[in-house]
Amino acid sequence: MQTRPLGDTGINVSRLCLGTMTFGEQNTEKEAHEQLDRAIAFGINFIDTAEMYPVPPKADTQGRTEQYIGSWLKGRGTRDDVIIATKIAGPGMEHIRDGSRFTREHVQRAVEDSLARLRTDYIDLYQLHWPSRHTNFFGRLGYTHNEDEQPTPLEDTLLALKEQVDAGKIRAIGLSNETPWGVMHCLHLADKLGLPRVASVQNPYNLLNRTYEVGLAEFAHRENVGLLAYSPLAFGVLSGKYLDGARPPKGRLTLYERFKRYTSPRAERAVHAYVTLAREHGLDPAQMALAYVNSRTFLTSNIIGATTMEQLESNLASEALSLSEEVLEGIESIHTDTPNPCP
Repeated sequence: MQTRPLGDTGINVSRLCLGTMTFGEQNTEKEAHEQLDRAIAFGINFIDTAEMYPVPPKADTQGRTEQYIGSWLKGRGTRDDVIIATKIAGPGMEHIRDGSRFTREHVQRAVEDSLARLRTDYIDLYQLHWPSRHTNFFGRLGYTHNEDEQPTPLEDTLLALKEQVDAGKIRAIGLSNETPWGVMHCLHLADKLGLPRVASVQNPYNLLNRTYEVGLAEFAHRENVGLLAYSPLAFGVLSGKYLDGARPPKGRLTLYERFKRYTSPRAERAVHAYVTLAREHGLDPAQMALAYVNSRTFLTSNIIGATTMEQLESNLASEALSLSEEVLEGIESIHTDTPNPCP
């Protein structure tokens, strides 16, 4: 398993990261522990979660994913060789602290609650799940400025995070669903005020959504703030299992109608092309899609997720797959024809 540096933190993380947002909804505690054991045995040292998980987010399951990881950590008996990343929920989650915010009080409470659920005394990477300001994320386009909004200033949030770093409760900080301006402003404040420096940006990145390349990829190289790629299979769409209206039992799109980001007609056309390309070269479509993400020079880690051990094994196999120039050229040709159908 390849490892890559997490920003300037001195922490090295595996190129594949185990995503856990299905733990507690689609996966039982026993299944979650089986996935964690297999991932670690394979060479993964990086686990990503969030206080909001599992998804879909609900008050009665909120925090269950962290609890499952915590029970696994307790049973395992070792902690220091595993890198744990979690996130504080952004505004809009009314069932979390009566509406999560990025204020000092909310950051302090969120960190303490996550530590308790995870059964650990420190978090390796603590991320802001989405911005508190009005901007483009979760597929939103067409930025409009809102002069009347009153988000928590990033300076205040970084000061709150610094307190947690100084207390030894978190080792590094990251952003998620963030824009180039947000990354730039956080780095500026860190340099100006001696605040923690952002180590990573967890944004969507896959064959149907390569918008990270427009602006944010340059930060990875010039400022050492790499990508933690989520949804590398676009909710499983890039496996081809949902083509032509198919809805396999227990599939995420079958179970939850809210997940529509990767189901447009343009996306369907692109997926057909990618699946055809993979099969022409004797490749599994899902593994080809993951291998493409793995190969990006701006990547820090690729967050894979699975609901079955069979899916997990397939995802793990992408670590050893190198795509030929012919396949890469085919991917670029499809991308040129149907660029970013699902931003």
